[in-house]
Amino acid sequence: MQHNKQRVVIAGGGTAGWMAAAAFTRLLQDRVDVTLIESSDIGTVGVGEATIPTLVYFHKLLNINEQEFMAATHATFKLGIQFEGWRKPEHSYLHAFGNTGKPSWACGFQHFWRRGQSLGIASDFGDYCLEGVAAKAGKFAHLPHNGLNYAFHLDASRYAGFLRKLAEQAGLTRIDAKIDKVNLRPDDGFIDSLTLDDGQHISGDIFIDCTGFNGLLIEQALHTGFEDWSHWLPCNSAVAMQSEIHQRPQPFTRSVVHQAGWRWHIPLQHRMGNGLVYCHRYMSDDEAISQLKVSVEGDALHEPKLIRFQTGRRLKQWNRNCIALGLASGFLEPLESTSIHLIQQGIVRLLRMFPQAQIEPSVADEYNRQSLNEIEHIRDFIILHYYVTQRSDSPFWQHCQSMEVPASLSHRIELFKQTGQVFKQGNELFDDSWQQVMIGQGLMPKGYHPFADTLSADELQDFLEHVKHDIQRKLAPLPSHEQYLKSYCQ
Repeated sequence: MQHNKQRVVIAGGGTAGWMAAAAFTRLLQDRVDVTLIESSDIGTVGVGEATIPTLVYFHKLLNINEQEFMAATHATFKLGIQFEGWRKPEHSYLHAFGNTGKPSWACGFQHFWRRGQSLGIASDFGDYCLEGVAAKAGKFAHLPHNGLNYAFHLDASRYAGFLRKLAEQAGLTRIDAKIDKVNLRPDDGFIDSLTLDDGQHISGDIFIDCTGFNGLLIEQALHTGFEDWSHWLPCNSAVAMQSEIHQRPQPFTRSVVHQAGWRWHIPLQHRMGNGLVYCHRYMSDDEAISQLKVSVEGDALHEPKLIRFQTGRRLKQWNRNCIALGLASGFLEPLESTSIHLIQQGIVRLLRMFPQAQIEPSVADEYNRQSLNEIEHIRDFIILHYYVTQRSDSPFWQHCQSMEVPASLSHRIELFKQTGQVFKQGNELFDDSWQQVMIGQGLMPKGYHPFADTLSADELQDFLEHVKHDIQRKLAPLPSHEQYLKSYCQ
């Protein structure tokens, strides 16, 4: 019956708000009434245009047609991220979305590779990953049984518009207004309603805060608190600019180092997304804008947009009857394209723990525990890129080399350095990625697992060559990324 439905109020649109709206309306249609409040007068950050493979599964969950999505968002495929200059100038490596080589029951492939390297029979670590080799060759196609892991480069504003249509078709109510006041219940401090600038009062049972860095509900009204991570992730500014595309779109993101941070280049079907991330203690805004303009190939489509941010997290993602998503929940810089993933995970986690008639504190506590584990693992992975480097050619990179890192990351680095071992913890996102990035950044294990010695040198060489041969066999029939896009996205 209608009056038994939970009233879900989403404050704010953008990527976070419309992802939540589409998910709740399509997956909980009979259990919720969803209202989204956004103001046409308030712009969104709308910069994040690169994703990771988990978005493919989110779309499957929502029964989204991939070709329609890609056409609507001018998307391209993404097989990984090419890191240029991160280990040292002129060096590059690719963090690909696939698994490298073939592991055994006893140890990972990196141990066989490390022994092969010591014998002079192994080539670059990335040569043993299908997605990495395909990315460098500029090839792409869907393979049976998810044989090629991929994500997307997309237009974030168009993506929000695409999701809005889906949500409105499923019965969502959208109100175009600003939020003037957050009204709390006097007895327990839960949010009771939102007062809008047009005088409306919107009551709800569950409130989703997608109001960006301001955290209008989670922080300004509920005073949840924020943990600052800028001592580990010092970049706090970005300038972004779109430009005309003048070359074939490659199926990977480029991340290029500069003296106070890095810059991105993201190819869409119709344009390039460009941005420069920096720490304003080491680079002025004018310098950043100038560097970005020089690095952009093709005519700029608008003036650079300046964005300030602070890395860190809300002390609780779920506080009383408010759940924060996106920038309202915290921010990890866009180096590994995890922003949309964290929004998605927050939504899926809430769907799995969706409250009954009332919110149980134990459920909110579990949500917060899982959220904390996830964001800390991703945080450590991003810090790794800055900390493990041979660059010391500027004050910024000297600071990154000498900074103290979280104990959890220090342990992983030391374990890999001494033994070549990488152990996945719980349901953390990154797995094979750890060794790809550590090796790519120049961290070579001193030793390898003794199980790798069970093969003779000839057997090991045959094994390594077989892995590469198998990759080339799968790669040979694939069309170019550009050809596949044209046929798939018509």
